[in-house]
Amino acid sequence: MNLLRQPKAVLAVAFACVIAFMGIGLVDPILKPIADSLGATPSQTSLLFTSYMAIMGLAMLITSVVSSRLGVKRTLLLGLAVIIVGAGLAGMSDSVMEIVGYRAVWGLGNALFVATALAAIVSASRGSVRDAVIFYEAALGVGIAAGPLIGGVLGSISWRGPFFGVAVLLTSRRHLRHVDESHDLSAVSADAQTVPAVEPALAKA
Repeated sequence: MNLLRQPKAVLAVAFACVIAFMGIGLVDPILKPIADSLGATPSQTSLLFTSYMAIMGLAMLITSVVSSRLGVKRTLLLGLAVIIVGAGLAGMSDSVMEIVGYRAVWGLGNALFVATALAAIVSASRGSVRDAVIFYEAALGVGIAAGPLIGGVLGSISWRGPFFGVAVLLTSRRHLRHVDESHDLSAVSADAQTVPAVEPALAKA
């Protein structure tokens, strides 16, 4: 897959995937500053992970229904909007339980976006499904790896920095509107479901 020859929509979705996956480990370096600043207990700070992951996992069960009704572009944009709201409000919170709640909102947005992003990349990319899956997994890996790093850099300024940073980065990706609304998600999802079968082939490549 030649990155330079991909439509803007594919590059925009891939970039947003990196930012979205950063959310998993973004809070790890700022757990102690949050606890010190807000007087949170270890169990309360651990909920910053639990609420995010639990809601994202549960919401994945309904994302196909939502995306089939709204379409690819609208589901992606809805997911990004929810992430931006959750991250921004978490940065403005004054109690750890408020942050926990907004992290849950963030997880909901992540589920809407991430579950649809692979379908969008597969449908809009120039190349095979295998190449599109590799592109998606690369974005996933970069995002997960970059999360703690970005969290540490922005967290050194303020524990609110990582939350505001995510909101600003995602707000800037307005060209997601280039995702073709005419793509039928039900047709694309059949390709997306081949990911488990493709991964063994990737491992042998």
